[in-house]
Amino acid sequence: MRIPTRNGVGPSRVSLPVGPWPTVLDFLVARMPDISREEWLDRFAQQLVLNEAAQPVTATQAYTPHTKLYYYRHIANEPVLPEKASLVFEDAHLLVADKPHFMPVTPAGRYVQQSLLVQLKHLTGNDDLVPLHRIDRETAGLVLFGKRLQDRDAYHALFRDQAIHKVYQAVAAFNPAQAWPRVYTSRLQPDELFFRTQEVAGQPNSETHISLLKTEGTRALYQLEPVSGKRHQLRVHMMALGLPLEGDQFYPTVLRGPDAEEDFSHPLQLQAKSIAFTDPVTGEAREFHSALRLSITL
Repeated sequence: MRIPTRNGVGPSRVSLPVGPWPTVLDFLVARMPDISREEWLDRFAQQLVLNEAAQPVTATQAYTPHTKLYYYRHIANEPVLPEKASLVFEDAHLLVADKPHFMPVTPAGRYVQQSLLVQLKHLTGNDDLVPLHRIDRETAGLVLFGKRLQDRDAYHALFRDQAIHKVYQAVAAFNPAQAWPRVYTSRLQPDELFFRTQEVAGQPNSETHISLLKTEGTRALYQLEPVSGKRHQLRVHMMALGLPLEGDQFYPTVLRGPDAEEDFSHPLQLQAKSIAFTDPVTGEAREFHSALRLSITL
């Protein structure tokens, strides 16, 4: 049975293993200690915890291993982001949105209703929307969504097979000693800090084409074209060249962690500017452009 969305939010699923918990509440508190017992009790009271038949579960229900529970994320007093997303394109198969800085693509951390996916579900009334790729919460620009379940694999293949041309723009320092354009490759892997990526020795698994678009004194606007799609690839590659992006709170040093209070006055100067591909469903040539702006523009 398909568990329905609620207020634009799809359910999370957890499997119940063999264990000593007398009730489902005891299990959830032990399994997810970051969520207090009081908050779980509130979710049960609001019927935000369901069984596999999509029926509400009570906090006192006996624990039954080898079953599944579904629960809806809910954040009290969720912060409101300063900007809303906008629609760039929509047809029967595809939706393209322009995402502002600070907005996660899907519910994450302190943002659920403010996430791009949930906002678009409210806007369109389409609970089948799914992001076809991701960009960082700190990054602004274009995000593609599939509208129909049967089309997802075809669109996902564009990214998997690198059959899509993505262009980003970024603002960083200008070094007149560096020659452009250039191709930068390296091997990336997760850092010890879970929210960062690091370069390591070994066969490259990431590639970025970089060119200089415009200079303004000691600053410059760059065009970044990733061939691969590793996490934080563009930010790490620019840092490795001695050109960390303006407004980057993670690189080269952590100025503000992912749970710290936001500083909306200093957004990361990175934007998913354009995206081009042949639509695998309609066969049409597609090209979309973000209308958002960085601190240096052409």
